Amino acid sequence: MISRANTVAFQGIDARPVEVQCAVVAGLPAFAIVGLPDKAVSEARERVRAAFAAMSIALPAKRITVNLSPADLPKEGSHFDLPIALSLLAAIGIIPPEPVAETIALGELSLDGILMPVTGALPAAMGAAAADRALLCPKPSAAEAAWAGEALVIGATDLTEVVRHFTGEMPLPPARPGEVTSAAGLRDLRDIKGQEHAKRALEIAAAGRHHLLLVGPPGSGKSMLAARLPSILPPLSPAEALETSMIQSLCGLIEGGGINRSRPFREPHHTASMAAIVGGGRRAQPGEISLAHNGVLFMDELPEFNRVVLETLRQPLESGEVMIARANAHIRYPSRFMLVAAANPCKCGYLADASRACGRAPTCGEDYLGRISGPMLDRFDLRIEVPPVDFRDLDLPSASEGSAEVAQRIAIAREIQDARYREAPEVWLNADAEGDILEQAVTLTPDSRDLLLRAAERFGLSARGYHRVMRVARTIADLACEQQVQRAHLAEALGFRLSTSAM
Repeated sequence: MISRANTVAFQGIDARPVEVQCAVVAGLPAFAIVGLPDKAVSEARERVRAAFAAMSIALPAKRITVNLSPADLPKEGSHFDLPIALSLLAAIGIIPPEPVAETIALGELSLDGILMPVTGALPAAMGAAAADRALLCPKPSAAEAAWAGEALVIGATDLTEVVRHFTGEMPLPPARPGEVTSAAGLRDLRDIKGQEHAKRALEIAAAGRHHLLLVGPPGSGKSMLAARLPSILPPLSPAEALETSMIQSLCGLIEGGGINRSRPFREPHHTASMAAIVGGGRRAQPGEISLAHNGVLFMDELPEFNRVVLETLRQPLESGEVMIARANAHIRYPSRFMLVAAANPCKCGYLADASRACGRAPTCGEDYLGRISGPMLDRFDLRIEVPPVDFRDLDLPSASEGSAEVAQRIAIAREIQDARYREAPEVWLNADAEGDILEQAVTLTPDSRDLLLRAAERFGLSARGYHRVMRVARTIADLACEQQVQRAHLAEALGFRLSTSAM
């Protein structure tokens, strides 16, 4: 007799169905797992054997073969322990095979039969909902999986509870979603003295999800400005929160089963590898650009990042997703994020201060910022110089306008964009508009178009830069609640595009 259980294998955020087949036949006693398992899956037989012994269940003195189908799909991770145990329990007649075959299971077994939490419970629940099946998982992961909503999620503490559930002795209740959480203790824009031009750029970037480059000497407040971005960004919509949480679930970043409505803010160190930034590694895990999906990726000291790493960002910035290619699979992760980068004007940082600049100025500035390629710089919608703050300004009272007031304007501007692009599902905000959609959204007056054409010719804007100026101008008009892009909006957008020497 062959018994069957069901589980999933993860390819990106997609949960691929896997059937766990177990055959117990006459022959020399053995326990084999086949179907392209990795080391963690192959070791499942020892964990299952020990868990059965803890429950006083003796394995039959026969040949036990577990097949993970489809056999050509790589199986990775310890979450295969529970479905393997279920198929074996059904094969030896301890639990009925029919309800096991109608359930998707995942979970790691400890040696005493306790179910340990696993990563990927939320994507697995989405896969269970698509297959119209229930999901059985460890209790610590059940609150997270229950956010899928469309699937019945059951959480168990140990293998004994699982057996009692399937035999009908003590059915387990459905799991309930965890708490909705928001980031606490966000830093306020009111803390920053001066830098009104930079604050304005931050507001425009947040309203339209435009990429922003800050160039200035050490101590001018570039990192302080970026750290206050989360306080002015609107919360994630339910759909965005679910999509973002699926990526976090794969990396084990969801705590207590709660969904966070705050937008991600990731700030990797400049020594981070390509796999850490873009994704990859042994199990092709998502990188920082995917963990920043629907949020912000802040790259401080941008020229210090590896040149190859920076160049790999060019395609995700345009497409909103990243493809990790492997010999046996191509794994796609979403990566629609806002890039905010900070850089010193040169290696010493004091290029504009003749009394403090090094002896190689201004050549050192050209060499330092030259580490960032032209195509990469062209993808920044706003580029501004952040001048040093006069120490006398530090004694001034705090600004009357803080993050709450700025966030309110940004929320209104995003509502305008949501209404404008409601019929275009591929466009979320102004930064995504292109082609006919962009032309319809940005209707320029003759004098405004003449200004844009003359600026494009004078400063050698690329076609990408030309359209990015139009998108920023549209966002500035939305912040002013104007239906048409005026000449003043376009002039401000051009000023942010051309205002820094980081060209």
